[in-house]
Amino acid sequence: MLNKKNTQLETMCQRRTRTARRFYFSAVLMLALCTALACPALAADTDPLTIVNNLSDFIFSCIKAIGVIVLGWGIVQLGMSIQSHDASQRTQGILCVFGGLLIAFSKEILSAIGVV
Repeated sequence: MLNKKNTQLETMCQRRTRTARRFYFSAVLMLALCTALACPALAADTDPLTIVNNLSDFIFSCIKAIGVIVLGWGIVQLGMSIQSHDASQRTQGILCVFGGLLIAFSKEILSAIGVV
């Protein structure tokens, strides 16, 4: 009976050491993989203002594209109003054309004023 308890105790200790070894080796393997597969971040030596200027140019080009779309829609409305002789649609089309022009040339207008 004493022998049976010793073998059970030994097998339990072996299981614990086996799981501890597995945990230790998996942690070491993960740490080694993290250090081996790490990719260093290399920053450019450029001026940060160029990045901001590039972002500003991108945003203004998006705004210009939206302005051109609004301008096109205003021209369509103006053409349809001339065809149907509708005065309210004509004023709506003219306002849409002028609004699209303002949006499309907003960067040039702001740079002429001196804001940008």
